[in-house]
Amino acid sequence: MHAAVVSAFDHPPRYETVEAPQARDDDEVVVDVLAAGLHPRVRSSANGSHYTSSGDLPLIPGIDGVGRGADGELLYFVLPDTRRGSMAEQTVVDRRRSVVLPAGSDAAAIAAAMNPAMSSWLALRARIAIQPGQEVLVLGATGNAGRMAVEIAKRLGAGRVIGAGRDAERLAALAELGADLTVSLDDDALAAAAEVDIVLDYLWGAPAERAMRTLLTRRRDRGRPLDWIQIGSVAGPDITLPSAALRAANLRVMGSGQGSVSTREIVAQLPVLAAEIPALRVDVHAVPLSEVERAWSASGAPGQRVVFTP
Repeated sequence: MHAAVVSAFDHPPRYETVEAPQARDDDEVVVDVLAAGLHPRVRSSANGSHYTSSGDLPLIPGIDGVGRGADGELLYFVLPDTRRGSMAEQTVVDRRRSVVLPAGSDAAAIAAAMNPAMSSWLALRARIAIQPGQEVLVLGATGNAGRMAVEIAKRLGAGRVIGAGRDAERLAALAELGADLTVSLDDDALAAAAEVDIVLDYLWGAPAERAMRTLLTRRRDRGRPLDWIQIGSVAGPDITLPSAALRAANLRVMGSGQGSVSTREIVAQLPVLAAEIPALRVDVHAVPLSEVERAWSASGAPGQRVVFTP
């Protein structure tokens, strides 16, 4: 069979012939992969920079996807940390890490959306339990996962959602996704978000430092809890957090991701999130797996999710 194969961390995967996978026990099933998403998490695994990377090569990238079993069932699946990922004509799926999809589901849309949607979904359901009417700030709302976070926060009952980012054009488009207000990342603009209850932070780095300082100092009641959920770090891996910020305000900082949320909890959320995907706006760009080397480094249109289809 064919698969995308990473043989060097500094080179895109190549389309190569590999040995077909085999199920090892009764919980595993071999599926024909219909679609596998090219998520940032997949890129970081393929270049060796993700915190779960073992450094072992070669590997087939891909952490999730949609496949069809020999019995005809359509499955969305999440793979464990493995060197045999989903960007192949076939892969082995653990049924305990999958959910059966309705017949006729859009495989490409599910593969494109589940991973980025899961980031905010888990943050608001597994790391904390968002309460109806709470206000949410999405820091980095112009990215693909951030855009979905705006929609998901609204669907989970947020009373007000504020999107913050740099790209003015993409910020303006967030109103169609449910954003009640959009702001730039400068201090004065972020002051409009000072009374939020939850921050979904896809940026970290210097923008998060500035935003944290602004929100805490402009807040009317510093004793009211502010849950800061760190999800992504596109602006930098570190921040400087003054001790006074933790003593002078009720700031609760936590992460949401693989490790901070258990596999059991992730799997438990799959069915309900999969049912929500058709209601979300997903711009899918399907690419044949045979073109993986070219498409891996190509710059697609803003907001598009690349999905490889064998």
